[in-house]
Amino acid sequence: MARRPLPRILSTGSAQIARSRELARTAADSATDVLHPLITITRGLRRLASAGRRRWADTPKDRRGPLLFLVASVILVVALVPYGPLLAVISLMAAAAWQGRDRTPPAPEGPDDSQTQRLRALYEALVPYFSAAEDPAPLYGHGGEWDKAFPSYEFDETGRVCHLLIRYPAYFPDGEPEARARIEQLLTAKAGRGREYHFAWDEEGNELTVTVLAPLPTDIAAQRFVTAPGETVLGFTDPLQVQRTLPLGYGDAQRDVPPVIWRTGVRSTEPHLLVVGQPGSGTSTLLRSIALQALQHGDVLVVDGSGTGDYACLTGRDGVLAVECGLSGALASLEWAATETERRLIAANRARQEGEAPPEDTRRPLWILVDRPSAFTHLAAADGRKDPQALLQVPLRHGRAASVTVVVADQFDSADALSDAVRQHTRARVVLGPAGAEQLEAVLGARPQTTPVAQVPPGRGYARLGAGPVHRLQVPATPDPYDDATSDAHRQAVLDLLPPRTTPADGETVPVPAEAAAAEASSS
Repeated sequence: MARRPLPRILSTGSAQIARSRELARTAADSATDVLHPLITITRGLRRLASAGRRRWADTPKDRRGPLLFLVASVILVVALVPYGPLLAVISLMAAAAWQGRDRTPPAPEGPDDSQTQRLRALYEALVPYFSAAEDPAPLYGHGGEWDKAFPSYEFDETGRVCHLLIRYPAYFPDGEPEARARIEQLLTAKAGRGREYHFAWDEEGNELTVTVLAPLPTDIAAQRFVTAPGETVLGFTDPLQVQRTLPLGYGDAQRDVPPVIWRTGVRSTEPHLLVVGQPGSGTSTLLRSIALQALQHGDVLVVDGSGTGDYACLTGRDGVLAVECGLSGALASLEWAATETERRLIAANRARQEGEAPPEDTRRPLWILVDRPSAFTHLAAADGRKDPQALLQVPLRHGRAASVTVVVADQFDSADALSDAVRQHTRARVVLGPAGAEQLEAVLGARPQTTPVAQVPPGRGYARLGAGPVHRLQVPATPDPYDDATSDAHRQAVLDLLPPRTTPADGETVPVPAEAAAAEASSS
């Protein structure tokens, strides 16, 4: 993604502070290098003075007089000897320099015995894959020199490898995904399970860089993100392939975290999104986060096929056209969305033919969020009614030109029930929850450069926008504020982002749970 400048109030001050800190750090390092001899001698004089005071304190009082007489005699002899004072000063400075030297033990060069054993085990495990019988000078061989194959390595505090540079022979087929997958699986098993590794293959240099990735932050709550209209934050990732960062609030603190930005609108190349995950992986959380961001500049239509009421907090809010949980309501709402998409296209085309700007109501973004449409597919088939996914074909095919965005979320076990239109027109993909490499490749179209793990927190997964790279993803915590298991901080964060509730035309107010009503009242 291209780097986008932050607002001046956020970027100018931090840039000046960082520049001032860099100048101060450079000046301090230069001064330390120049004054290093003086610092060493001063430290030695202080240590000699401390030793003299300790010696004087340890001397009995009846012996202090003869000791003073001896010291005075030595000083007198030194003063009478030719060049005595100069030699005494030189001797004192030499003793001070010796006493003031840095006594910290030097860092051990090379790995210790346990680390050497780990590296040798990795080397021996790679021998069958990186060696050939006809190689006259093999880099890998049983009992060979592992330090030539691993020129760079680092270990963490537990003694496990956290960074490793591997050289391999040029005849290894590093362009084949299957060959790469075997090496990555082997390194993941031998270097330590339960961690996520990033593999960077350098085909030209015949080198593989293995890096242990730090866990993505899971304490990012829902909040207003510094984005432009048409930009949606799907979550946050590693700073490996993302140049941009967003300022995020963590209570009273603030940090800059690299986001995964999904761009929608007329000029978007990935106008629609498909989210696939396991039960409890956070697909509904992602849809709630997208809805809260979309309500800042557009209207939202929610179709919930799960029937769990995860989107009840959106009912009756400004900008929320409907929240449908039944088959009849879903069919009516999606049929209206298809008709509205056609109306927008006709109005925009007519305005262009007349040389005028498109009407304002055709430029306001319309978001269609569909959670688990496969559930409606089964109900419609059993009831002999039309599949709601068939009504998504028009918004999916012509939604970009009509400022209509479709987000579909479903589970792995029901992914086969998704229609061809959903599969073809959703080029932005997100996978949440634990998933194998084959499942990730089937949904994203490419394997990630990291190793998926079996146990992940909710909202954790991978994202790929079109033909771009696969990013690790952590969705911001956007729970249902009406859920009893939601913490007070996260509940209040979501309620602060919700638009005000409007009264329906019939004058009936929408029922709200007592806890959420109390929290909403306190926030206002």
